[in-house]
Amino acid sequence: MPPLDAAELLRRARAASAGADVARRALPLLDLTSLAGNETPAEIERLCRRAVAHGVAAVCLYPSHLAQAQSLLVGSAVRLATVANFPHGGDDLLAIADEVAAAFAGGADEIDVVAPIQAILDGDIGIVGELVAVCRDAVGDGTTLKLILETGVLREPELITGAARTGVMAGADFLKTSTGKTEVGATLEAATALLAVCAEADGRVGFKAAGGIRTVADAAPYLRLADFMLGEGWATPRTFRFGASGLLDDLLRQLGRPDDEPTASPY
Repeated sequence: MPPLDAAELLRRARAASAGADVARRALPLLDLTSLAGNETPAEIERLCRRAVAHGVAAVCLYPSHLAQAQSLLVGSAVRLATVANFPHGGDDLLAIADEVAAAFAGGADEIDVVAPIQAILDGDIGIVGELVAVCRDAVGDGTTLKLILETGVLREPELITGAARTGVMAGADFLKTSTGKTEVGATLEAATALLAVCAEADGRVGFKAAGGIRTVADAAPYLRLADFMLGEGWATPRTFRFGASGLLDDLLRQLGRPDDEPTASPY
């Protein structure tokens, strides 16, 4: 059977069902996220408590909350993630490397770093590889590096693909769609481009959809797209994530679980 073209992939993905089975798949893939910037210690405690209670993949928050979150997650399987060069994606590589090193020293298991977006738009795709290289040097091989490509700003599939390939060749572990801070977040079109690069890497590189994914119906097409492009069973916490906070509420509703503390964050 010949491979499906992009239009057919998108059509089939959009037709994905969105019931309890999808919610059950998505729950352990969730990076429960709070990046409003004004979180209180009580809100961080609540976030981490929910993450542990429901068995999500990770919590993702600003570096200033790492120490508190680390103490709350100790003994659990939930990983601790933070962000760097966030959200604007500057091009001061030395400063970014210092930021990443500090996050690593602060206990982060995973770091979601924004690519130098304006530099890419100006034609300097090579800087993506330089960024990933200095970040990798700052943390070593044990830390998961997720490269945020702000695909809603880059827009052009060729540009997204070129930046993604450059990041993968330099050692990125995940390709992530968005910061969630721009007008256009995750889209299935951008996901198709990023998942194609993951497939080129024989599935060793992961994919993270973030920005505007709030319901099981939002999440289902991304899982279906990954199934089509990389095979059913590829999407595990090691290779696939949803970056969201409000999504947890709908997952729990679909699964009929008590909704202990509904999320207020719009991320």
